[in-house]
Amino acid sequence: MTDRTESIESMEQLAVVWRAMVLDRNADADVRDLPGLAVRWADCRFTFWNCVTLTDVGPDPALLAQRLARAADIMRAKEQPGLLWLFEDLLDDEARASVRTAAEKAGLEYAFPGTGMAADLRTVPEPSHPDLTFVRVTTDEQLREYADLNSRAYGFGLDDGRDGLLGSTLWKSRVHAYLGMRDGVPVTCAGTVQADGRLFVALVATAPEWERRGYGEAVTRKALYEGARATGLTRATLHATAAGAPVYPRIGFRPNSPIHFYGLKD
Repeated sequence: MTDRTESIESMEQLAVVWRAMVLDRNADADVRDLPGLAVRWADCRFTFWNCVTLTDVGPDPALLAQRLARAADIMRAKEQPGLLWLFEDLLDDEARASVRTAAEKAGLEYAFPGTGMAADLRTVPEPSHPDLTFVRVTTDEQLREYADLNSRAYGFGLDDGRDGLLGSTLWKSRVHAYLGMRDGVPVTCAGTVQADGRLFVALVATAPEWERRGYGEAVTRKALYEGARATGLTRATLHATAAGAPVYPRIGFRPNSPIHFYGLKD
């Protein structure tokens, strides 16, 4: 694949997976596909489930500015805050140079960076870690622990994370979601879900006090192993935060597009 082809794949995977996630959270979620924009907005307290992403390939600066203004208008109309996702490699050089200025003019401010990644995992060995045992998420209590790990890792309030996941049937059935347990206590988690012929890695998190021990890598390998075994899929995609980006190449993932996250200005 060319770099831009993989960037398109990364953006489309977001649109496909987030449609399922936000409709699972809210049957009345806003999941419109507009010209140049994919809206995936559950309007819940879990910020990651409130998303707008740009879908144009190679827009000129004027069209980019128009899309950013429209995205900001959509975000302002919502009750709960969320994020604009922008896949940098979908932009040409001129639009890329203008994006920060255009975003500020639209009333958006830069939040944090990320990276789209993909892998062809022809063989996924069964993972192990000397400190961990792995448990699949199948109960509400386990799902609460999964939500709480994400809240702690990403700086959300516990109630915000729980609002994104508690009560979900999808996460207890279709998602291959795993907790990594150390001495019976959940310390890390990761999930994979089938999406358009690929495995998508979602909501990887490790408790801050247990970082840098290989736990996130191990539980991600477990989720990939079980997802691949259940589906037969070997192509996998994910969207990494800056903290997680160094982990995934060790599993076989390659970066495709930088991702820029924007929120509304206060």
